[in-house]
Amino acid sequence: MNAGQQTTRRLVSRTGPSICRSCLDTLSRQPYSTAAAAAIQTEPQEALPITPPTPSPSYALHAGILVSRPPLLTRPPHPFESAYHLYQKRLNERLALPFTRYFYIKKNTPGDLEWKRKIKQRLTPARDIGRYRGYGDEAWNDEVLVGAQESEMAWQVERLLEDAERDGGEEEGKKGEGVQTVGGPKKLEREPVERPMPRVTEADEKGDVRSLGRLLQRSLYLVVKNKEGEWVFPQDRLIGKESLHNAAERVLVQSGGYNMNTWVVGNVPVGHYQHDFVPEHLAKSANPTELGLKTFFMKVRIMAGQADLKSNKLGLTDFKWLAKEEVQKTVDEKYWRSIKNMLAER
Repeated sequence: MNAGQQTTRRLVSRTGPSICRSCLDTLSRQPYSTAAAAAIQTEPQEALPITPPTPSPSYALHAGILVSRPPLLTRPPHPFESAYHLYQKRLNERLALPFTRYFYIKKNTPGDLEWKRKIKQRLTPARDIGRYRGYGDEAWNDEVLVGAQESEMAWQVERLLEDAERDGGEEEGKKGEGVQTVGGPKKLEREPVERPMPRVTEADEKGDVRSLGRLLQRSLYLVVKNKEGEWVFPQDRLIGKESLHNAAERVLVQSGGYNMNTWVVGNVPVGHYQHDFVPEHLAKSANPTELGLKTFFMKVRIMAGQADLKSNKLGLTDFKWLAKEEVQKTVDEKYWRSIKNMLAER
């Protein structure tokens, strides 16, 4: 029994037999901590002052779109590449010529007759590498010299077209000269051969930077002129809990209209640009804690259509389709340093 319990029993014994046994046990078991807690609770508590939370500085989040048209043609070959491919073609001619044609074509078949007609016209099996003399005293002198016309791509294309336009009727026409039919001399009709389109288009010649039909061997990127007069990629502020992918689709419609068949590639941005406001702008801003803008760019491919700014909701006034080096000459230097690694070299 501790000192507290002894004191309680002593006080109870002095009061007489008016307290029951259960109350006596309860009083004897009450610790000092209960009394101390009751004393503390009775003391008045002072209310602490509540300070409102201070907003921390932050950046406004924007979603930008990197709309690109991929190359439609392969790049022009390097002179070394052209020389290499021509050498391989002529080497194949040397290796294939010693075999008899009956190894490939059965004798006296339509294919054999076509072979005889073509070899009489070409004087060589190949159509676009020049004549090959595999036998004779000059068989060793078969290498194409520097500057020879056989190495030019335009010359090879013309030889292929000439061969396609020949249908074997030239000899028949010569043999049948003077032969009159009932309706007069029969006119030989040939099916026209479609010639390849030039690599340089009309938009290239006119310098039309709004056309998607220019620089077919390069990637083109959509650059717009905003209401501040700056050339940038289309972008806008995120709304609520909007994701970057959804924001990119919204910016596409609000900036370029519905006349574009596009595809947002993935859900991850390919780059970002940070713009810090100057102190003068922060002093006049309604939200001084907003230090600047952070724009995250989503990659977008255009497959058909064209941009239309007539009903855009972002205040855009003009647009261009530019290659990488043209973008560098158009946008701001600081902006270019942030976006240059997102653009393809071709």
